[in-house]
Parts: sequence; structure tokens; C-alpha cells
Amino acid sequence: MIETARLVLRGWRDADRSPFADMSRSPAVMAHLGPPMAREQVDSAVDRMQGYQRAHGYCFWAIERRADGHFLGFCGLKPGAVGPLVGEVEIGWRLREDAWGQGYAKEAAFASLAWGWANLAAPRIMAITTPANEASWGLMERLGMMRLPELDFGHPDMAPGHPLHDHITYAIGRPDPVL
Repeated sequence: MIETARLVLRGWRDADRSPFADMSRSPAVMAHLGPPMAREQVDSAVDRMQGYQRAHGYCFWAIERRADGHFLGFCGLKPGAVGPLVGEVEIGWRLREDAWGQGYAKEAAFASLAWGWANLAAPRIMAITTPANEASWGLMERLGMMRLPELDFGHPDMAPGHPLHDHITYAIGRPDPVL
């Protein structure tokens, strides 16, 4: 579990499945990720995150707001599974629409990076998104991540020409140790 001033990042609970399903049916939330997700897809995603947590000790953790315990979405790290992220550590996030614009993603992402540097030997942490997802790649830049255009790729789950086919790649290297 990771705690920040306003958030708790933690492993997934069965109680997270329904609010995650609600969030994943939102066309606004899914605009840069793919079509709204069916409940079976949501359950599979949660199962996958729980598997990453068991196998690796980390995943895209569930985010809850400390003030009221409400599920806000997810943020964290997982083994990269597509394109140039295979064999790398990936950072990612997805929040409910009513949690946007409040700095929650940035707070959770900084906490996830700090956890990664403290607990993993990875030389860098990477992220991907679509070029149109300015909010996501803008956050990547605010986190100090750099665009790696030579690693941009076509997502294999999207047909060439589909608006979500092209993906851009960002990375941040391990910070120098403080002397």
C-alpha cells in the first residue's frame, strides 16, 4: 500500500470491480483506450492486476481517496506487455471522469515512480498513449518523462488506420542517487 496526502494506492479488492466497470463503460474515460469495456473484460483486467501483484509485487494499483475511501481508478506499475514496453516496467493510470483535473493522477503517478525507484532495479520506467491523448502525454512530461519517437509503434490490438492504432512512447530514467 502506498499513501499520499490525498490517496491510497493498494491492491485490488472484489468491491472495486463494480465501480471500475462503471468507469470503464464511460465513453469519455475510454476515448483514448478503446471501446467501453464489458463486465467480463473488467473482471479479466482486475484478475490480471491481481496476478501481477502476486507474481511481481506491483501492478496498476486501485486508487481510493483517503478522505472518503471512494474508488477513483488506478495508477501504478506493471510489466510492459506490448510494443517497446515488453521487458520494461510500465507506468499507467486511468481515473473516473469526475476525478479529472484535481491532480490525483499526478499525485498517484509520482508516488508510483518513487515506489518503483525504491523497490525495483529497472533502469527506466516507460509509458505509452495515443498522440491525441494530450492529458496523458502532458502528465508524462510533467513527471519528467521524455518522448522516445524512435519507439513509437502501431498497437497490435488496433487495425492500421484506426484512430487508436498509433502510440507514442515516453520513458524516465532512474534518478541519480543523492549524495
